[in-house]
Amino acid sequence: MGAPVALSSVEIPSLQGQVSEEEWKIRVDLAAAYRLVAYFGWDDLVFTHLSARIPGPEHHFLLNPYNLMFEEVTASSLVKVGMDGRPVGETPFNTNAAGFTIHSAIHMARADAHAVIHLHTPHGQAVSAHAEGLLPLTQTAMLVRDDVAYHDYEGVAVDLDERERIVADLGDKGSMLLRNHGTLAVGETVGEAFLKIYFLERACQAQILALSIGHEGLNSPPQGAPEVTAEQGKMGLKMAAGALAWPALLRKAYRLDPSFAT
Repeated sequence: MGAPVALSSVEIPSLQGQVSEEEWKIRVDLAAAYRLVAYFGWDDLVFTHLSARIPGPEHHFLLNPYNLMFEEVTASSLVKVGMDGRPVGETPFNTNAAGFTIHSAIHMARADAHAVIHLHTPHGQAVSAHAEGLLPLTQTAMLVRDDVAYHDYEGVAVDLDERERIVADLGDKGSMLLRNHGTLAVGETVGEAFLKIYFLERACQAQILALSIGHEGLNSPPQGAPEVTAEQGKMGLKMAAGALAWPALLRKAYRLDPSFAT
């Protein structure tokens, strides 16, 4: 068992060896994703959330401690919660009620949604507020655009009744623009969800930059190109996440600060 880690005056005993190897790996991956979100500047103080489901019939999943910055999150500090929103086991931390609403809805409804990432970046929010949503202006956007769903804004997501509408709007898509709110991506692994949110965020950023010069003068892709690119994205993103991008990102997380894996 590793040494306890002290964060914000709270001592966090290491859970390595206290949970299954499978759960520990998921904890490390999710903690790395939190650190990488902070590195890319996508965090919103403590107010957004990433989750990952723990294998098993209980459908428990991991959420961030509500009072920790993303660069402070560790594998052992992640809070395991049940579908009733209550922590499973003892923890000194609380979780975000809005995070529970959004993430529990998707984890309950989508067997393939083992990881869910939700962000509030300025570029993502700006595109979510754009009447036309994500436009096929760049290769990045065309790779993911056909896999993006939309959900209308209903206020801060603390009403559990909203869960069925989130699920209905997401359908079988891998990403979502929550109107006037932010971005969301799901994946069979943390790495897959991270790559999807990365592409969606980059597409949103490029769209805002392109539209800053006005609609006139923008180059539209040739007829048929967006559809071809969308098919390439469906085939390539999952493979790229598992075999290429996520292993490289994990190495980067360890270089930045290996304490996430404690």
